[in-house]
Amino acid sequence: MVHIGQLIKQELERQERSPLWLAKKINCTRPNIYHIFNSPSINTLILLRISIVLNYNFFEYYYDEYKTQIKM
Repeated sequence: MVHIGQLIKQELERQERSPLWLAKKINCTRPNIYHIFNSPSINTLILLRISIVLNYNFFEYYYDEYKTQIKM
């Protein structure tokens, strides 16, 4: 199962950016960013905004996971 909050945190750290930086970019508070880090799921609109700001497609994790579960 994808834990999207942890993946976002890892990418933010990889880019050497702070939770406060992300909060400002997506127009929310720093505590909300920590809540996102601890969340295994996330609203798709928020995930889209984070994906755009970090220039990283977080949706591909879901695609890859569920694609392997569905045998075509």
